[in-house]
Amino acid sequence: MSEQQKPEVGSLSWFDLTVPNAEEVNDFYSKVIGWKSEPVPMEKGKYNDFNMKAPESDLTVTGVCHAQGVNKNLPAQWLLYFTVKELDKSIEECNASGGKVIVEAKDMGNYGKYCVIEDPAGAVCALFEPA
Repeated sequence: MSEQQKPEVGSLSWFDLTVPNAEEVNDFYSKVIGWKSEPVPMEKGKYNDFNMKAPESDLTVTGVCHAQGVNKNLPAQWLLYFTVKELDKSIEECNASGGKVIVEAKDMGNYGKYCVIEDPAGAVCALFEPA
């Protein structure tokens, strides 16, 4: 990923849906919005999450994920990923400011790393540091 392709710090860089019944919800959004789904093997092929693609451009626009694996403790929700400059520093600030980390920092290989936090009001989002 080049510098020009990296999302700007502070921007919304991704969003996906975490639900207990991703297969059913995947079908729902395919019918309602027209997205085409592409299976993404998870946990060494134990189940599939889904990349949802725009019907005309075939670009991946979001994901539909099972509440399993790293997502097992997340409530059913659309999860927003905000880009941060230094994930570790943002985690420290979250903890010091009354928030808490729900999903510890995870490495995403060439993409970067992320974690999921809860703010003092109980709202949940992900923080993403690009590689």
